[in-house]
Amino acid sequence: MDGLLFDSERVVQRAWNYAGELMGYPEFGNHIYHTIGFNRKRRGEYFREHVNPEFPMDWFTELTRKKYYQILEQEGIPKKPGVEELLQYAKESGIKCALATSSSRDHAEAMLGRYDLLGYFDGAVCGDMVTRGKPAPEIYIKAAQVIGLPCEYALALEDAPNGVRAAAAANMRVIMVPDLVEPDEEIQRIAWKRCDSLFDVLELLKRGA
Repeated sequence: MDGLLFDSERVVQRAWNYAGELMGYPEFGNHIYHTIGFNRKRRGEYFREHVNPEFPMDWFTELTRKKYYQILEQEGIPKKPGVEELLQYAKESGIKCALATSSSRDHAEAMLGRYDLLGYFDGAVCGDMVTRGKPAPEIYIKAAQVIGLPCEYALALEDAPNGVRAAAAANMRVIMVPDLVEPDEEIQRIAWKRCDSLFDVLELLKRGA
């Protein structure tokens, strides 16, 4: 969702910088490049390993969420170009869509509801609904089950390397639409295709590629 449907990863990074300054960790937002696609549990593990074994995850989450929603209310967070066109095409074509996001369920529902996108999805699996977050394949396996589709017949759209790894491990074809992080050789190898925007994904679907 973040980074693919919404141009929100940069807002998350700003919120992390804000929280980091208050917690005594300058330029904390740089950690996002290593954690994009992680759910809260996996991020907490990363911070305890790479920042501080006693990292106060609850406080960090409270600070960042407050800042994120402050930015959302004051500035807004734009949808990624092509989001509605792609989802509308899928709906009209009878293509079932499931959301597989590392964000928590309450955050995902709030964002999709705010931008009138909830109705396009036939199901959702969020970061607090799985035991192991991305890059483990669990979230994509469950998302496919939600819409009654075998993984090998599913197409995953991802903006982050850990998401690409997760979908590929679930035996899905993956299209990467990069946001903050460009794919390296490993990700280019396991991704089915790379597109520069969701409009490009839409054209692929229309051509039956």
